[in-house]
This record gives sequence, C-alpha cells and structure tokens, in this order.
Amino acid sequence: SIGVDQPLWRMLTSEADALAFCDEVGYPCLVRPSYVLSGAAMNVAYSEEELVGYLRMAADVSLDRPVVVSKFIEGGKEIDVDAVAQDGTLLMHAVSEHVENAGVHSGDATLMLPPQTISPAELALVDEITNKLAAALQITGPYNMQLIAKGGDVKVIECNLRASRSFPFSSKVVGVNFIEAATRAMIGDETLTPSAPRLGGNAPAGDYVGVKAPMFSFQRLKGADPSLGVEMSSTGEVACFGPTRHDAFLKAMLSTGMKLPKQNILVSIQEKERNEQSVASLTKLAALGYSLYGTEKTAAFFQGEGIPMTLLHYKESGGQPCIDDYIYAGDIHLVLMFSNQFSERILTNYAIRRLAVDFGVPLITNVQVACMFAEALEAADLAMGSDKAADYTARGDFLDARSLHEWYE
Repeated sequence: SIGVDQPLWRMLTSEADALAFCDEVGYPCLVRPSYVLSGAAMNVAYSEEELVGYLRMAADVSLDRPVVVSKFIEGGKEIDVDAVAQDGTLLMHAVSEHVENAGVHSGDATLMLPPQTISPAELALVDEITNKLAAALQITGPYNMQLIAKGGDVKVIECNLRASRSFPFSSKVVGVNFIEAATRAMIGDETLTPSAPRLGGNAPAGDYVGVKAPMFSFQRLKGADPSLGVEMSSTGEVACFGPTRHDAFLKAMLSTGMKLPKQNILVSIQEKERNEQSVASLTKLAALGYSLYGTEKTAAFFQGEGIPMTLLHYKESGGQPCIDDYIYAGDIHLVLMFSNQFSERILTNYAIRRLAVDFGVPLITNVQVACMFAEALEAADLAMGSDKAADYTARGDFLDARSLHEWYE
C-alpha cells in the first residue's frame, strides 16, 4: 500500500497451506518459524520433501505457532540499512553491502560501507524505501532493514524497529553516533538534525571503505558444522578501514585470526558453483603462484578449464594421495569448500570442513568471499615468492594501517 516491494510471502498455520504456497510461488522458499531469534531453525527448502522436513523439525505448525514462508531469491545482493528517524522523518541512515549473496544471515555476513557494487539506481531505491518506511510506520528511534537487489529491483526482506548489531559499525564508518541520535530522538529532542552528533571529522564518501567481518568459535564447538546459512553462527566481529575495499577486506580477515595461505589450497566446489566466477578466482590464485589441489570432480572440471590442479582423493575412496593425510600433515594451508544439500557427499564434505577447523586450517565456505579474497591478494600483489609475500611473514606492512581518527582526518 506504500509502494514498497517484498519477496512473495505468507503467514501459514498448517503444513498443507505451506505446501500449497510453495507450489504457487515455486521453490526455493525460506521457512521462518515463530518465536525465534538470530535465524534459529530457519531454512531454505528446495523441494517439497525438504519443506516438510523443515516444518516438522522446527515445530508443529498451528494457529498458535504459525510459520512465515517466503519466496527465496537466488543470486541477489543483500543490503543492510541502519537508520534513525523522528516522528516519521528520516534523520540519518547508512547503507552497507554484503559481500555474500542473499542467503547468509546478516550477523554472519561480511559488510562493506559504503556499498561498492550496488548501482546508483538501486541505491536511490534503497533511499526511497528507507524514507517511506519511516513515514508509514511513524518511526521515532532506531530501525534496521535488510533488502535484496537483483535485476534493478530492490525488495525489503525485513524491517526491525530496533538497533542492530551493525549500528556501532555504521556509526564508526560514517562518523556519526547513531545510538546517541536515536536516544535523543526518542526523548523528543527538537534540536536534533541529520548532521549531528559527530564522532570525528567529516568522512566524505570515497575517502575510505569500512569492512566488517564475522568471527566464529567453531574450534570450541565440538562437532558443529563450520558453514554459513540463514541461521546465525558467528560469536563476534571485527571491522577495519582501508583506502579500498580489498585493503579493508584483507585487514578484516587477518584481524579475525585468519592466516594467509603459505602455498597449498584445497578446493572442493559443488557443481552449481563451478562457473565463470569461480574459474576467474582460481585463475587469479594460480597466477599468484599458489598450488591448487582439488577433490575428484572439482579437479577434473578446473583442469579442463586450463587451471593447474592436483587431484586429492576422498578418504573413503582408498585412493592416494588422500585429503585427510594432507591436512593431518599440515600440507594444506587454506580450504575453499562451496557445497550445499545438492552435493553428492554431504557427510564427507562436513568431515573435511570439520577436519580443517580442528587442525587450524583457514576455511572459506562462501564463493563470493573466496572471490573477494582472491581479488584482495591480487590487489595487494601478494604473489608467492614476491618480496611483499616475504615481508608479510616478517612485518605485514603491505596494508594501509591507521587509527580510526587518522582515517577521519
């Protein structure tokens, strides 16, 4: 009624209604049970069988426990908005872009502020939606939105009338204290303006980029599956600034405790993700001098694309050389694994991810993050055997390190 688009959704009170809705809009669909926080028990169903399983796993669906089922849009860019309004008038907002495509919980996502690949037309739609929702809901105080952009369209995934975990990040990057502004709005401060209060000096767009990266505790959680999805898994986060998104991203990844790979990278990519994007990323890593190792079908595919890749066998196949042996010996320095419920070896892939975490091997399970990682290494000129790569081991001074207030100056 206010001209704001959303993915098709419905609140449903029976399993039959949920099945009928998903048949109507088409799979995949996102299932969100009632009374949950941080995406708990949320799942993406790609088939009727999965939908029934998720509904029964979450809780009994009834009038007292409805579920919200929405059409899941694949391949869309997710956008976060932190905002403050007073009496329905927008006072200030910050727009962040997820590195990961939609489908990763916003608490587990890697955020870039200002947005780096969202088009001006899409950003204009985001601004329009942010103003419309403030006016329609007569918001006073903080609010947060997640949106999805694809094909020139921008849709609202959700709007929460509260401060989000990204408010401190947004405040520091734009140099405005969003929480102080929200508090002053709620107590009726009539002197509040969009330009105050400041955290530091003016921070013109384009002077720097802030990147927020999640931190996980999988090593301390025995048996937990170290992979990303719609249910939140992170237990912390770090944020770094840089003159470019690649510099800020690499600093953020290193600040989470990740170590840059010394030489050998294991790659296991589900068929759906073996595409131009993954080919380009692995081509960059090979050109930088990294030695690539692949699981059976992954190695065959990328060898066919002209990318040098050594085959490592699954343990259960009995072949040599074996993935597990390489990880046990410390001969794998990074694992790139992109798999989902369509993978042929679901349990084996889980075992490899778990093995990597248990042996302290850096693990990336999202293809967009892996692509950004390859771009960042290339942008930093960290070719194997280069002086910069050697310097990193000793000093790590190839990145532009400054204090927060130095970035404000």
